[in-house]
Amino acid sequence: MRITSKGQVTIPQAIREQAGVLPNTEIEFVVTGDVVAIVKAVRAKRASRGARAVAGLVGTARPAKMTTDEILALTRDEV
Repeated sequence: MRITSKGQVTIPQAIREQAGVLPNTEIEFVVTGDVVAIVKAVRAKRASRGARAVAGLVGTARPAKMTTDEILALTRDEV
């Protein structure tokens, strides 16, 4: 195997299958002396779209101009 001028190398299919490395699999390079190992990256699972949307809203609420009792009355149709 050779590294291309762009620094790329093709991992043989048999090795990818054995290691369970599929397209879009995140990998990391671990360097120990003169040895470079490729390992699957251990990353936290990406938050869902809804969780990311809620996280973007955290801290954006403005104080209500109603009392808690008034808000509860609205939710209970006691207007």
